[in-house]
Parts: sequence; structure tokens; C-alpha cells
Amino acid sequence: MANLNTKDIKTGGALPKTLQPGNLVCKINGMTLEEFKLKEGALVLTLNLESQPIEGFEGFLVDKDVPDGPRFKGQVGNVKVSEWAYSDGETKGGTLISRDEEILKFLKNLCVALDCVKWLDEQDGKHATIESLFKAFVTAAKYKNIFLEFCLAGKEYLNKNSYTNYDLFLPRYTKSGSPFGPVLKDPKKSKVVIFDPAVHIKKRKASEVTEFSDGPGDAPDAGTPGNGPQEFQL
Repeated sequence: MANLNTKDIKTGGALPKTLQPGNLVCKINGMTLEEFKLKEGALVLTLNLESQPIEGFEGFLVDKDVPDGPRFKGQVGNVKVSEWAYSDGETKGGTLISRDEEILKFLKNLCVALDCVKWLDEQDGKHATIESLFKAFVTAAKYKNIFLEFCLAGKEYLNKNSYTNYDLFLPRYTKSGSPFGPVLKDPKKSKVVIFDPAVHIKKRKASEVTEFSDGPGDAPDAGTPGNGPQEFQL
């Protein structure tokens, strides 16, 4: 009978291939602006993010139809820019909300973080719709291979395998900080909000029924509409 090996004991589970809620440094591989089916005129803006490369990590295939092809070097996932769809409306206090203005604010903040505000200024008066401006932004791809600091929030749900997963989204801007920003040499000067599970995780209620389809935060297979790194899609 062989003696017990106590030097090579493996503990813990494998690192998930998908992004999890928390403070992470990621790059944007693609963006989508899609119609929200439950409300006419509403739009959902989603970022496809990839974390910094992880040593010894085997990520998802970049193209699931090429089994011997390259793999992502970090964790990946779809992250909604807002927990709720962008739409025209009015707050309880009577303040009017413009869908397009809110999306413009996000694009401006993103351009500030990416140091490409000049490009946005040059688009003044060139687009009749927010969709046209967004398409131009994605085509210009000013975000390619630039890492930013993010705070990722999430809403729990059960995936088709009955495991807890997260529908990821960016938290709102608050006095505590912003949901993303440039990576600074001195982390102490960062204005990105510090992740707090009590604030940034929405727990699934025990009475909620298990979801049998993958949600926006599920393991993305590159090449699948809405999941992999992609270009403009509407």
C-alpha cells in the first residue's frame, strides 16, 4: 500500500472562466446596443470585457468552432452598462429622463477614461440617431487593448446547471465613486468605487424559479450573438 502524499494536495475549485463581481482590471473586446424587448424604444448597452491575462489560465476559445484555435488569456463576460434599460421617462420627482442623453453621458465618461474625447467632439452634428453615433464609436474601436479599472455588480440567478451565476452590470455613479476609470500608477488615487457585496450583489430569492437558459453574465462562447467579442450589433 502506497504512502499518503501530503505535498501535492489540491484544494479549492477551478478558477471560473467568466468574470465575477468585484474590482477588476479589464479591456473591452466589443460593445452592443440592442433593443429591450419588454419596452418599446428602450435600449440595452452591453460591454464584452476580458480581464488581464492570468498565468496558467485556460480561457474560453476565441472561436468555439475552432477547437484548436486561440483562447482568451483572461476571464470574459458580458456586462450591462446599466442595470436597467435606457429609455425616455420621468422620475417620481418630475425630472424628465432622456434615453439618448443618458447614453451620451456614458460614452463621454468612457471617452474620458480612454483619453479619446477629441474623437467624440469631432462627431458633433454628424449623427441623426444615437444608434449611428454608437456604431461609429464601435467602428473606431478606441477602446481596443486598453485596460480600465471596473467595479462589477451582479444579480444572482441559477443557470441551467443549477449553479449560482451573475447577471453583471455596472453600478451607478455615486459620491463613493464611479463604476470605471483609467488604471492609475497610484491605486490610492483611483476614483473607482470599492466593491461591497452588501451593496453590489443582488441576492436571488429562494422562491425564484431556476432559470434554464444562460443569462447575460453566463460563460460566453465567442461567436455567439451577444456573448463573444464582437462588433456593433443592433
